[in-house]
Amino acid sequence: MVFEMANIEILPGHAADFEAGVAQALPLFARAAGCHGAELHRVMESEDRYVLLVRWDSVDDHMVRFRQSPDFQTWRQLAGPHFAQSPEVVHTAVVCG
Repeated sequence: MVFEMANIEILPGHAADFEAGVAQALPLFARAAGCHGAELHRVMESEDRYVLLVRWDSVDDHMVRFRQSPDFQTWRQLAGPHFAQSPEVVHTAVVCG
């Protein structure tokens, strides 16, 4: 299992619209090949910062199959207008625990 962690900073005052857009987009992740769910977390210390956590079978499921799909374009249309800057995305794997 690979975890995609996208650190997202949104424009001030866009929280409600951003969260609504992500809620609309979650089914796009759910139907993506190799995806095992996605969650949006709001950073408690900053009202304009979020972490999108997505569980994938592999990095390629995210970076190749999903990112080259029409669903990725829809995701960006729903969430992208609220981004203050491009999200910082990393992939992690559990090594302990």
